[in-house]
Amino acid sequence: MKAVRFDHYGDADVLNVVDVAAPVAGEGQVVVRVEATGINPGEAAIRSGALHERWPATFPSGEGSDLAGVVTEVGSGVDGVSVGDEVIGYTDERASHAELVAVDAEHLTPRPGAVPWEVAGSLYVVGATAYATVRAVGLREGDVVVVSGAAGGVGTLVVQLARNAGATVVGLASEDHHAWLREHGALPVTYGDGVAERIREAAGGQVDAFIDLFGSGYVELAIELGVAPERIDTIADPTATERHPGVKLEGNMAGASPETLAELAALIAEGRLEVPVARVYPLAEVREAYTELERRHTLGKIVLRP
Repeated sequence: MKAVRFDHYGDADVLNVVDVAAPVAGEGQVVVRVEATGINPGEAAIRSGALHERWPATFPSGEGSDLAGVVTEVGSGVDGVSVGDEVIGYTDERASHAELVAVDAEHLTPRPGAVPWEVAGSLYVVGATAYATVRAVGLREGDVVVVSGAAGGVGTLVVQLARNAGATVVGLASEDHHAWLREHGALPVTYGDGVAERIREAAGGQVDAFIDLFGSGYVELAIELGVAPERIDTIADPTATERHPGVKLEGNMAGASPETLAELAALIAEGRLEVPVARVYPLAEVREAYTELERRHTLGKIVLRP
């Protein structure tokens, strides 16, 4: 089968699509024929070596966590999953950027027919992360929350989940993405010099919570705006708690579960949540897909179709 591999750290050019042995379902596992799989900034950071101290790669390394597809094999000890089932899930083995992947059955949930493959296959990382960040800051009806990186893969879901919770959302994004934010009930604000004053003006002076998806000083901005540290969550500034005790670092791992996936998939099927898909690439163009991702200006998700 075809799968993405890299054998040393570097930019997107180190990625190759190669022939590897097809996986076999171990105990508690199934094999899924991958219909779609998302790509994410964290995977690019691992590939570059930026996260070597925290999540070192063992070479040759595979890639990918998100997946949606069709079960082709069921291992021993698996109940409730059958060959032919259409599923959404995730793997912790950096292996979903491939035609086939062996997955723990407990990491899967059924794919509702109303959820397109491209959406289903890119849901896990951004969905679980968005779910966790909104929960972390304890949004309530009438709250005002600022979201940095509001038009990115995670941000677009944070905006919608926060609105569903009854909050007013101030979304920081480039002007190219302001129309999308307005269409989804957010108040768009351009980032850059003078952003604090623009936020105060948009929010009417009230800011109750801050979700930082970008880093680069946004936790300090939240403090400047008067947000209590315990109502600030960042997924992009891992040392923020050292500078500001009480700030939260809750992200994907805090939201990762098939139950979360099922809840999000149901919202999508009901039309209450949208996962914008910016572009779909064939697996063979994985380098091009990551090159686009790493420009950090894409609205929504970039997806691979093996």
